[in-house]
Amino acid sequence: MGAYQGLLLLPGTAQHMAHERMVQRQLGEKLADLLGCPFLGPCQPGTQIRGRHYYLPEDTLVGDVGSLGIDGPDDFFGGQVEHAFLATKAISHPALDAPRHLPVGWSERFARQVESVTLQGFSVFALQDATEAGKRLLRDGPIRLKPVAGTGGRGQQVVRSHPELESALAALDEQCVRQQGLVLEEDLQQPDTYSVGQIRVAGVTLSYHGTQQLTDDGHGNQVYGGSRLTLVRGDYLALMTLDLPRAVRLAVQQARIFELAALEVYPSIQASRRNYDVAQGLNARGQSRSGVLEQSWRVGGASAAEIFALEAFIKDPQLQTLQASTHEFYQDVPPPPGSICLYQGQDSEDGPLAKYVKVGPL
Repeated sequence: MGAYQGLLLLPGTAQHMAHERMVQRQLGEKLADLLGCPFLGPCQPGTQIRGRHYYLPEDTLVGDVGSLGIDGPDDFFGGQVEHAFLATKAISHPALDAPRHLPVGWSERFARQVESVTLQGFSVFALQDATEAGKRLLRDGPIRLKPVAGTGGRGQQVVRSHPELESALAALDEQCVRQQGLVLEEDLQQPDTYSVGQIRVAGVTLSYHGTQQLTDDGHGNQVYGGSRLTLVRGDYLALMTLDLPRAVRLAVQQARIFELAALEVYPSIQASRRNYDVAQGLNARGQSRSGVLEQSWRVGGASAAEIFALEAFIKDPQLQTLQASTHEFYQDVPPPPGSICLYQGQDSEDGPLAKYVKVGPL
């Protein structure tokens, strides 16, 4: 605490909406306060970094970050990986037996290790492979096509037949699929999605489980509408000592297996923020399925709840459990009393939007 000369935001390469940037700035200011250092705003390209700083990156860091003076996960909120595909949904599934293309660094060993804790699916980096993988998966029922860099469920589509598959794939950019990848996965009927995660900041480790809610984006689409988290002081073992419902306990166990496999197969991964989405529902045959959908080693939708909860745990060293939630509504509505407003205004893409966070006892 207090060892940093300041906190810097690291803008990512992706286009982010104004409300996302505004929320990230608030989270940066809050983290700087908790770390006892000044908030310095965005790190400008080409800036010479001198001294030790704490960073809040917009995206998962990829490749060497030594020039920033980052020695490890204690120096930033998020994750750092060696290859870009490690930061996406692509790592969650195996490739075909004879893929036409795979990115540098790909490990089939990881996909096989997590096969028991993920849904049935394939990751592909060529449209021809996508056709083959899709036809194979369609034998068991509808499948979901997932752009690997998409967030909040945007860009995903369900296909139920070979003609629908061909039509969906024809609309995709071949070069984009080659560079980023595409996930084809069994589609679950009305799944429940659980979040399992952990953060470590200023020497404090918090672990949590939670649920996500969906909201209408104003255009009739159901998108991410927030997270409700139950947090504990300590690691996943501390989380498992809670009286967890069976479904939640399974989600935590699957997330832990996924994380341990990732760190074992890709030991260069560093992360002070880990989040895993676990879906549970019925497949087309009516069988109960549960699996990790994806990992997030960067600031995400639940991070406001994580960071404002962290403030409560730091201020009260005796505090052991807490509930925190984030809420997103595509309406121009004021946040309820007792909540912390993160954003309220006109979002350039989806119209009016309100975001807020609530923190309180279990």
